[in-house]
Amino acid sequence: MEGAPVTDIALALALGVALAAAAGLRVFIPLLLASAAAHFGYFEPSAGFAWLASWAAMATFTVAAVVEVAAYYLPGVDHALDLITTPLALAAGVLLVAAPLGELSPMLRWSFAVITGAGAAGIMQSASALLRLKSTATTGGLGNPLVATTELGGSLLLSLLALLLPLLALVLLVLMVWGILAVRRKLRRREAG
Repeated sequence: MEGAPVTDIALALALGVALAAAAGLRVFIPLLLASAAAHFGYFEPSAGFAWLASWAAMATFTVAAVVEVAAYYLPGVDHALDLITTPLALAAGVLLVAAPLGELSPMLRWSFAVITGAGAAGIMQSASALLRLKSTATTGGLGNPLVATTELGGSLLLSLLALLLPLLALVLLVLMVWGILAVRRKLRRREAG
């Protein structure tokens, strides 16, 4: 990919960043979908990430995704899970950005992966954890299943869109972050006023 056109690199980066952001909402959904896409030939990870297409990876990510999704619907467990999933989301974000970057030089690949992958996953994970805390404080936890469902839907939508239309997924990601920031500003004004 070092000699690859800039558009190929941009598409690979858009794909990776959108998947990384989706990992910030649910760690294992984008890993599972990327694994299935690689296994069935819809996504070609770079040579060092060929394991992503294996049956073992798909089975592992399937079990992990089911457990993660179910656990977020259990009161109290959802907050504890955030402590575990935050570092996992950062690691998944790095992996999901590095995987599609092909033969880009290792320094560039890993620099992009750490900065954009961990950054996108971290922003989304932080926003969702703060939203869950706010939901718990304002609804006594009764609103948390709605938050969990929204996060799951966002992760699925962003992951699928990243694999099918990476640039559109990146636009959606920007709109999601803008929306999160707008809601935060509104809540701050309401608390201050």
